[in-house]
Amino acid sequence: MTYLKQHSAKLTIYCFILIAGLSLTACNGNSGASSDTSVGINTIIVIDTNLLTDQSIELILFYPDDHLSDINWQQTAGEQVNILATNTKVISFTPSQSGSYSFTVNFSVNNGVPQTLTKTLIIESINNKIATRLAHTVLNGNKVSLRTSLNASIITDTLQWQQISGPQVSFSETDTQGHLAVFFDAPIVEKDTLLNFKVSASDGGTTYIDHVAILVEPAPVISSNAYFDTQVAKVFPYNSSSPYKDELVNCVYSNTLSSSCTLANLPLLASEGNELTVDDIMNRVIVSHAWMGDRFKAFLINYDNHEDFKRLLRATTAIVISYDIRPSFYWAATGAIYLDAENFWITPQERDTINEAPDYRANFGNELQFAMPWRYVKNNAYATPSFSKAQRITRNSDDSFYRLASLLYHELAHANDFFPSSEWFMHNEQTRILDAATSTDFESDQLSVALPLQSQIMRDLAQVSFAGEKANTTQKSYQTSDIKTFFSPDSATDYYAYSSFREDYAMLFEELMMQSRFQVFRDVAITNQPVGSNISSQDYIVSWGQRGRIGETLIKPRAAFSATRVLPEFDSNSALATLPAPIALIEGKDWLENLTISPSPSVNRRKLSNTKIRAPQEQLNPVSYQYYQKPLPTH
Repeated sequence: MTYLKQHSAKLTIYCFILIAGLSLTACNGNSGASSDTSVGINTIIVIDTNLLTDQSIELILFYPDDHLSDINWQQTAGEQVNILATNTKVISFTPSQSGSYSFTVNFSVNNGVPQTLTKTLIIESINNKIATRLAHTVLNGNKVSLRTSLNASIITDTLQWQQISGPQVSFSETDTQGHLAVFFDAPIVEKDTLLNFKVSASDGGTTYIDHVAILVEPAPVISSNAYFDTQVAKVFPYNSSSPYKDELVNCVYSNTLSSSCTLANLPLLASEGNELTVDDIMNRVIVSHAWMGDRFKAFLINYDNHEDFKRLLRATTAIVISYDIRPSFYWAATGAIYLDAENFWITPQERDTINEAPDYRANFGNELQFAMPWRYVKNNAYATPSFSKAQRITRNSDDSFYRLASLLYHELAHANDFFPSSEWFMHNEQTRILDAATSTDFESDQLSVALPLQSQIMRDLAQVSFAGEKANTTQKSYQTSDIKTFFSPDSATDYYAYSSFREDYAMLFEELMMQSRFQVFRDVAITNQPVGSNISSQDYIVSWGQRGRIGETLIKPRAAFSATRVLPEFDSNSALATLPAPIALIEGKDWLENLTISPSPSVNRRKLSNTKIRAPQEQLNPVSYQYYQKPLPTH
């Protein structure tokens, strides 16, 4: 087996002390952009010398001086493993059994004669107590996250990360939950370059070691007028025979995109007909990994029982699902909806492929004296269970349904605000998507005139909490009792509604649809802002709150205004007439204690196949940011 050796003369050690006793060492094996030549080139590289069960194993097709295409990996012997990126230069898997494993990779070099390489690995019958994931390829400038799983006997404080080769990277931060993840931006390189990391930890008697590699590929310099000004992942059309396969990537998720495509290049899905088929939609899907498209297709087939999502998607041009999209958003510059793959994974191997960098807004509003957590609840339990990244869990497809449904209702409300059904066929096909989108008389603007929110104070506070503006002295002084007097008599369903007219419009539609279609209720509360470490939901004490605020008499006309325009096929008037009055959260009790406040659940509720009631793993911080409004380009 070939492995990466440490450069003795050039090695510089950089140490960073991070959270809770976790020490981390970054080592620069090469100050330039060239690869570690000790590994050899034009071959398949395996960087670990001892291959053990329960250890992440990677195979790297390393041709740094050549262009490779038509890559296809296949396993030819051994216990079957799941390879989720068969068309890339790096594959990774975790064997559960010892024995011989063989692989073949077919590819073309410099668009020439096809070539084939084979590799056989011998996995020893020894369990490694640490496993670091996931080796993969990235373009230079891409964001990278790596996570180590530890056996229960491992002493967490002994964990160390060490960069063995490649241009130096700086670990920006660890996972805020302390689950042993690190994040960095891939360095700029001139040719394929390996970054090799060594991770070690001890159980008090034995030190265990694992390696993980990132193969960084060069990418052109991003122009100053690019719509996406940071490096995006490589994506491809899910359906290789899509009639839009030549336009999809360049028009919606590329660093070369500097002007909006025309509707002739990429028309709205409404152009396919009033009643879309799943195939119509999948022809507009681009993904970074094929499994993401598989999961989205299954969602449309198995869970869109009311045809809501197919109808709402008529106002979009494309659907992008990629490992580097976080958070999800709709963008009128391209007419596409961009979905975080976290909403789709089923197996832990699928989850491994997703970048898990924390939301950049996580610390917004920390200087304020209040918080406004929210959640979706069904039958006195969290509608969506959460699963620790430290556990290798396979979840049921039902587990992610309500989170994904609420996200789609919200983001597709935006799409139908920019492209309302009354205007789908009014635009000249030579019009740019961005120009068509912004030429509308926004329904959300009309809502703000006809039935406006009243509190300017809440609008200003929302810019602190969601846009990152600095809080002034007055805003820092507001107590939870003050926020109650500003928010509770107004007609917003949620604090986030104050961030913009567009978000107010989408929040109304989302909450109405979730409660009407699925009897899933949204909780919103005003609580203290806990400080310190190891904060949990029990540290958030409710001063005021409601379950099902969409049922407030003052809010119902605003919800009707939004729903009748976003989805005309939905009978919003009947839905609103049957909404129950909101349930008050119990003041003085914490956020978790307020979970079980509803009366006995109604028997008339949506039943998911194989549904199991699971207690969620309570998030450390219940104040989450599911939504994102990406600014539109100026050109």
